[in-house]
Amino acid sequence: MRTVKKIAAALLAATAIPAAAYAATIGGMNYATQYDYREFFSAADGRNFQVIVAGNPFPNMNADDVARHLLPQMQTNKPRPALTFTYDPPVEEPHPYYRLVLVFDAANNLNSVTACNGKPRFKPGTPGRVYVFAVYCRNDLALSETTGWVDASGPDDPNVGVLFKDLLATVFSDSPAINLQRGRNSRTN
Repeated sequence: MRTVKKIAAALLAATAIPAAAYAATIGGMNYATQYDYREFFSAADGRNFQVIVAGNPFPNMNADDVARHLLPQMQTNKPRPALTFTYDPPVEEPHPYYRLVLVFDAANNLNSVTACNGKPRFKPGTPGRVYVFAVYCRNDLALSETTGWVDASGPDDPNVGVLFKDLLATVFSDSPAINLQRGRNSRTN
């Protein structure tokens, strides 16, 4: 009987290793009372959606090359609207001005308002680990924010795609529970 339990434990451990190798961790999330997924969907569907990148998660590579490789990872793992992520700023600043700010290796005391206002601060990175602070901004207001991290060897590492899949689903959440927690439901908005 003990042998069967040992074999079962070994098989379970062996199957868990590949799953753990591709697991991203998403930290806490915060949604402003003004956050509304329908607003995001309306603003992003069928349009370019600007991403502002601050920091370089792979300092052994040129930051522009890293950013160029990260964009397809984001696009492949984008949220539901038919949007196209771009680094290009709009020709004229729109009103309201929606964007996603990604700060890699953000300082522990960096807040979302500071990130939305384009004043990121950084801490030293951990080699082999991508740590990102994501903030969805409307003008100077942070509508949602989260953090995420994953071990990755470069911007094309599949783990980076897993990180973006989870990160973008969190920062652009369509969960009705977000509004219900604030005492609102979708019929009264």
